[in-house]
Amino acid sequence: MPTSISNNEQQGFVLTRRAMDTRQGLELTYWLKTQAGPTQVKVIGEKAIFFVETQHAQQSVNLLNENQIRLSKKNDLPLKTFNQQPVTAFYFDLLKDFYFAREILKQHSIKCYEDDIRPEERYMMERFITSSLSFTPSDQLSFSHPQSNQTQSRHSKQYPSYKRVRCKTDEYDPSLTMISIDIECSPQGELYSIGAYSDDCQLVLMIGEPEPDSESYIQWVDDEIELLKGFIVWLNEYDPDIIIGWNVINFDFNLLQKRCELHQIPFRIGRDGSTPHWRQLKTSDQKFIEIAGRVILDGIDVLKTATYSFSSFSLENVSNELLGKSKKVTDVDNRLAEIIDNFNYNKQALAAYNLEDCVLVWQIFEKTHLLSFSKLRASLTGLSLDRVGGSVAAFTNLYLPKLHRAGYIAPNLGDGKSDLVSPGGHVMDSIPGLYNNVLVLDFKSLYPSIIRTFQIDPMGLIEGLKSPDNAIVGYDGALFSRDKNFLPDIITELWQERDKAKADQDAALSQAIKIIMNSFYGVLGSTGCRFFDPRLSGSITKRSHSILKTTKEWIEDLGHQVIYGDTDSIFVFVGNEQSPASCQLLGKDLASYINDKWSAIIENEHQVVSQLEIEFETHFSKFFMPTIRGQGAAKELNNIGTKKRYAGMVDGKLKFKGLETVRSDWTDISKVFQQELYRRVFEDIPVKQYIQVLVDDIRAGKHDKALVYRKKLRRKLEDYANTPPHIKAAKLGNEVAQEKGQKIKYKRGSKIEYVISVTGVVPVDLISSSLDYDYYIEKQIKPIADDILPFINEDFDDITSQQLGLF
Repeated sequence: MPTSISNNEQQGFVLTRRAMDTRQGLELTYWLKTQAGPTQVKVIGEKAIFFVETQHAQQSVNLLNENQIRLSKKNDLPLKTFNQQPVTAFYFDLLKDFYFAREILKQHSIKCYEDDIRPEERYMMERFITSSLSFTPSDQLSFSHPQSNQTQSRHSKQYPSYKRVRCKTDEYDPSLTMISIDIECSPQGELYSIGAYSDDCQLVLMIGEPEPDSESYIQWVDDEIELLKGFIVWLNEYDPDIIIGWNVINFDFNLLQKRCELHQIPFRIGRDGSTPHWRQLKTSDQKFIEIAGRVILDGIDVLKTATYSFSSFSLENVSNELLGKSKKVTDVDNRLAEIIDNFNYNKQALAAYNLEDCVLVWQIFEKTHLLSFSKLRASLTGLSLDRVGGSVAAFTNLYLPKLHRAGYIAPNLGDGKSDLVSPGGHVMDSIPGLYNNVLVLDFKSLYPSIIRTFQIDPMGLIEGLKSPDNAIVGYDGALFSRDKNFLPDIITELWQERDKAKADQDAALSQAIKIIMNSFYGVLGSTGCRFFDPRLSGSITKRSHSILKTTKEWIEDLGHQVIYGDTDSIFVFVGNEQSPASCQLLGKDLASYINDKWSAIIENEHQVVSQLEIEFETHFSKFFMPTIRGQGAAKELNNIGTKKRYAGMVDGKLKFKGLETVRSDWTDISKVFQQELYRRVFEDIPVKQYIQVLVDDIRAGKHDKALVYRKKLRRKLEDYANTPPHIKAAKLGNEVAQEKGQKIKYKRGSKIEYVISVTGVVPVDLISSSLDYDYYIEKQIKPIADDILPFINEDFDDITSQQLGLF
């Protein structure tokens, strides 16, 4: 619900933010979605700030003066570093002076604190503004018009624009307008068409002569110049808040930008008439785009941020898995050739294909609530809607303003480094075997629970070491203050919000909160975070090790067998004779028993209330834990079981973890085989004939399309020291393309599909000989069979040597 505001205040949801130097000084510009629509607000008079230790303040001033860097002011503050050193704030009217000053001081080994926080982010952060705010407009109201040029319509949009506003945090959740965009082009990047789709829009701008029987959504244009101009005009008139697509930034908009530059057309798609601002990471080809007043969300990036996982993030694969739909193309393997052919001879088919890609992306966003997820993530963390990853930034946004109010400034990156090593999650040795009735007990958000219980916190560590008499003991010499901390409360608030979201069946909010909570341990354990300290992360992971080991002992003392444990889960074999009902009851009783014991022990030893909670999560009616390959069958206790690899049956459905079925580097045939073989084993169905028929069919060439390997090229081809099969295939494909005078197809970031033929590794589009079926049987079928067959007293070699087929 919107909060109560005064008559002269307005509410807005932050779409974009930017800081710029102007003649009048630093200007912060925020584009908001308000009840009145898109609105621009500007904050004037803010400063760019960093801090130096007061003992270096005068030297710093002298250095700035020597280099003619304008310092607006400096101020000794009642703040101190984690090393208890008082600090002085340095303020700058312009970003260019701020950056220059920072560089000069670093050259003279003077540490600048919090010098990586941009003014537009700090302004929001220090006011606890995340995604929504209320502002008091100035008396003067102006309107922002896109600049007049040949690409704009005569009736440009008008937007309210307010200067010299004051903002404060608020709760406001407007409806955002969204459009799905996709382009089609030649291999050389020449545009064919641009498609757009939303609930109230279907459009394809297509180069070509008008066809009288064409669909009403097709708008014909003469050439690429008219296509680009028409798209810019249409986009500004349709005026979306959110633009979505598939690889839409690094492909679609990147190409649109390049084609506009080629034809000297200003790509004015910002709400203030500006062109996009582009950034590129130094370490990769990844590009980022900033458009005034508009946000671009890439479907691949948002799905990954929301922790979705697919064997391939191609639109074809994701739409198949999520929607059960495929792209409108006859021959998927020769898609590009079909697109070129359709542009030349069947433009309406190309238009339908173009529009369908837009529709698929739209439906994926709708199905997975990705826009809602992005909005909720922004409202919880202060991250911009289009921010990829950002766990460290999210933590900083939430933690820094609280830290400042407690009298501290944040440490710098690298300040927490030491020789201490924080271990990962505890993974128990498994006991391999084929079991009936395995119960999984899972600690609910174990790492966040440990943080809440033992008050683990960056500032709390500093305060605990200052006052050890009343501190909670951690690991590696860590002591944590019982009352001077923030992270436990931040997580508690998130936890309560997640419980509410689950009760309201709000899956998007629940998932967003879960991701944020679980990321905070990773932040504390990451050298890329300013708050990194191995005493923090070690006090979490080492505590979790102790909790899992002790819990295992308790369960075994009750007479049950723990066959595996992984980070926050324990797998318990409870006997072959248990009924499903008795397993359910036993699982709940075990969870209650463990929770009671932990509550009593933690209260007694640490004088705090336990926030640990173990839950009975799953009853596997059948469960299989394989041995490490090459170890043979688990007939003796000293055989070694795998870790993070198992399969089981829950309510009649197969569940796989870490096995070939859920891995992208195995062929489709291996996944089909594993699922069917395990189903038969779990349901006590004979397997010999199935294996024999499958092997015969592979050798007969009936499964060739399922024998394709798919890999992504993570580095440049020349950077691979060794030459694994997918690199051999990529190099061969490029060599053939160059011999034909064509552009090379495979480079870093590309995906390669290849097979193993009797002549060696070859890309799928260059197959000229039979596939090496013996290789596939030996490498893709036999290892899977050898994992499980010994546990039912069968042998793959014996079964296949009894073949009655042609081979």
